Amino acid sequence: MSKVRLALIQMKMSSEKRKNMANAVSKIYKAKKKGASIICLPELFLTNYFCQTEKHSNFNLAEKIPGSTTETFSLLAKELNVILILSLFEKRTSGIYHNTCVIIDENGKIKGKYRKMHIPDDPQYYEKFYFTPGDLGFRSFKTSKGNLGTLICWDQWFPEAARLTALKGAEIIFYPTAIGWHPKEKKKFGKIQLDSWLSVQKAHAIANGVYVAAVNRTGIEKQGSKKLQFWGNSVIFDPSGNVVKQAKLSEEILICDVDYRKIESARRHWPFFRDRRIEHYKGILKNPRDA
Repeated sequence: MSKVRLALIQMKMSSEKRKNMANAVSKIYKAKKKGASIICLPELFLTNYFCQTEKHSNFNLAEKIPGSTTETFSLLAKELNVILILSLFEKRTSGIYHNTCVIIDENGKIKGKYRKMHIPDDPQYYEKFYFTPGDLGFRSFKTSKGNLGTLICWDQWFPEAARLTALKGAEIIFYPTAIGWHPKEKKKFGKIQLDSWLSVQKAHAIANGVYVAAVNRTGIEKQGSKKLQFWGNSVIFDPSGNVVKQAKLSEEILICDVDYRKIESARRHWPFFRDRRIEHYKGILKNPRDA
């Protein structure tokens, strides 16, 4: 197999889990009709982005994995013969919660999960209140459609995360995402922020010779007096950093054909893995002031 068709589902989220579930399922069916065999949903797609505020009642949104949601999507994956990548609010045990990505294969089996490693704590992105940092490390999952790596949102900004996921064998790195503008900052900083977000993912694709697929949510979401505008722009970069497909601001199912032969070609011409000097990289384990 040299080619595979994937779909990124860029969605708006409502405050009702039932509506978000129905929207996701409907779009998965549409993606399948367009020939997709790997389908990825945005970060925490079942709910509004609740991390805009710190509320203990939001922990009630978390669920066990496996659980009712993974059971529903496992049946769907098997019915449609597709691989699904889902970002869920995982309740590991009382008091320990994770932002977790689950990979379900076309037989309806959970291939594995990845727990978000880098947890932000910024205005209206109060994720440290909710999520314990991941303990499973960086991972790649061998599937019938290729080796798939999963990272989540804030992980996007860390070259170490992409590199280690690629070293595990990932050929496509998926980034389920929830990122957007603070409305008061958009006019002054909006273009710079979006360009930076796109640039860092392009760099991951080039530096590691992999496909990078980031799927964002879209729309304006309010939590009390707080508001964020998620900027969409879901995107797939090839191993040379070319944009294969990019969405705009509206809801969209981004369909893209991935040619795995481009990975081999990119790595032959830009052999970054060959020329790594890992014996001299110990300083990366130190904080900047200690390096």
